[in-house]
Amino acid sequence: MSDASRSSRSFWWHSAVFYQIYPWSFQDSDGDGIGDLAGIRSRLDYLRGGPGASLGIDAIWLSPIYPSPMKDFGYDVADYCNVDPRFGRLADFDELVREAHRRGIRVIMDLVLNHTSDRHPWFVESRASRQSAKRDWYCWADGMSFGRRPSNWNARFGGSSWTWDLGSRQYYLHSFLKEQPDLNWSNPAVRAALWDVVRFWLDRGVDGFRLDAINWLGKDVRWPDNPFRLGLRGYTRQHHRYDRDQPLAHDIMRELRSVVSSYPDVVLIGEAAADTPGGPASFYGQGEDELHLVFDFRLMKSPWRADRFRRFLADDVPAIPKGGWPTIVFSNHDQPRHIDRYGAGGDAEARARAAALLLLTMPGTPFLYYGEELGMRNGRLRYRDLRDPYTKRFWPFRPGRDPARRPMQWDASPHAGFSTGRPWLPVAPDYPGRNVLRNAGDPRSLWSLYRRLLELRRASPALSRGHYRLVEGGPGDCLLYERAARTDGGAIERMLIAVNFSERGLSFALPAGCAPGRVLLSTDPDASAGKWDPRQVRLSPNEGLLVGLSEPRGS
Repeated sequence: MSDASRSSRSFWWHSAVFYQIYPWSFQDSDGDGIGDLAGIRSRLDYLRGGPGASLGIDAIWLSPIYPSPMKDFGYDVADYCNVDPRFGRLADFDELVREAHRRGIRVIMDLVLNHTSDRHPWFVESRASRQSAKRDWYCWADGMSFGRRPSNWNARFGGSSWTWDLGSRQYYLHSFLKEQPDLNWSNPAVRAALWDVVRFWLDRGVDGFRLDAINWLGKDVRWPDNPFRLGLRGYTRQHHRYDRDQPLAHDIMRELRSVVSSYPDVVLIGEAAADTPGGPASFYGQGEDELHLVFDFRLMKSPWRADRFRRFLADDVPAIPKGGWPTIVFSNHDQPRHIDRYGAGGDAEARARAAALLLLTMPGTPFLYYGEELGMRNGRLRYRDLRDPYTKRFWPFRPGRDPARRPMQWDASPHAGFSTGRPWLPVAPDYPGRNVLRNAGDPRSLWSLYRRLLELRRASPALSRGHYRLVEGGPGDCLLYERAARTDGGAIERMLIAVNFSERGLSFALPAGCAPGRVLLSTDPDASAGKWDPRQVRLSPNEGLLVGLSEPRGS
């Protein structure tokens, strides 16, 4: 049986469930239509430990709350050591951390290392003169002959990665928007300044960081052209050989790991785009010298197919080195919500229920995105309602990011209980029937399924930290895997998960030797619990089962 952890030690994040909060959209406390820290604090009981509707998560990850011009909604940082007035003050943040910790909730901050805002004082000083003391804090270069840019590199959000600065007569590099100039991580002064930022927040009680776009940190400073890729357009028409995925990025992660090692129980979570199976796993380093957790977005970009999930368990998870730990994530602030992605061409609601089972039983640490427990949908927005520059640039040909950032749906009151004012993005029109107040009281709802799965996961050593193995012998449209762990009492707990990815019912027998058991949970609200016989397995369309297996005789 494969080792889900590949780790010789256990840490709090191994068994934790994380919940991503997009601060703009979670809860507004002052009626300006924008979510804020006081609003998040007012909803902590919903996340853990409160009376009534309470999910039972272990940690929250806050998308950026730093002062920012908001060209990229906080990922263009103008001050790393403060809070944007839209969200509150540092005192509000400190109070949020205290109240979260009082409930047993850890707090993770988003940290943007690759770039700052062009309004950050560092860049203002850097562009003021070629002789500026901070000139080398960013990536500057002369153009080529005949007015050509230093290289052909493309920016992630479209266009060239190089912008001409008229004042200092050089180009500066930006891997994303032109308002997001890239820091020069080859400069030790840049590293020292950012490590001071890390210490600033850790000293305020933060429990870790989600590190944005880490594989962009290193560049080949000779600025060679990237090779072309035929048949593709935009950013993907190049092999990004020289503008990302350089060895320097790993040096930086090792240095950061050393910085946080003096603080107990701090977790580092990396976002690393990769085109190959197991590619993000390189940022675990040797397993215990770079990051603790690294997002693998393969399932976030996969269709609803059993073979894609099977491949993730067979290839991506084993690629993690000993000492590393997997992550499971289906949705976030950058991608369309998975209920619509996985639901394309089928029963979206049934698939969302099965996906909840997968998210909370696959090996690794699960990350929920706010509102997915309700089945919040993407829907379509009018152009005049769009806020995100990436969404505007490619509208209507790509869904963009705004639809996944709509306000949280708390109740059926105006604006779904998110705000007393006009929300910064329109609330989804289905909120009267899809909201926390209504769905938490419905035992058949998706919300109730999430809560039950969270309870089962917390109580089960097998589901929270156990080994896993793929179970062979089922139909191609069915994913089967087993989780197992030793309980505190010394017994072996074994769980089997079976998910039908098709729109038809399945009936089959598993090979001899598979243990019988009892159905603990079905994602089909009309199904009932009972004995489970591996010789007579029946699954309705898109149904998932969680089965507690009997110990084999003689074990």
